[in-house]
Amino acid sequence: QVQLVESGGGSVQAGGSLRLSCAASGLNFSRYAMGWFRQTAGKERRFVAGIMWSGRKTTYADSVKGRFTISRDNAERTVYLQMNDLKPDDTAIYYCAADRNMNGKRNRTADFGSWGRGTQVTVSS
Repeated sequence: QVQLVESGGGSVQAGGSLRLSCAASGLNFSRYAMGWFRQTAGKERRFVAGIMWSGRKTTYADSVKGRFTISRDNAERTVYLQMNDLKPDDTAIYYCAADRNMNGKRNRTADFGSWGRGTQVTVSS
């Protein structure tokens, strides 16, 4: 059974930083692309960042480019999201997801077959 468990969320002031982690089990982690999505109440879950199986290629939503960095450690079966210069608009529940397509180029929620339960990030002005 695939399990993705996010951690690292919390409350910060604008301009601050957080590092999210997602620990994976029950899947051959190094053969999956991984992604981070976020969702606020009443809105669709939206793509934030993706990383291919090897970590060599990454993609980002325009709204987070230059501020967020996705990375992975296949030996530790963990994917990370370093979030810097946080803004109130970054407030959301952040979800980790796994995609069987290894190249990391996909960004639709329907492309990702496994999901974590999410971690809350709150940024105050």
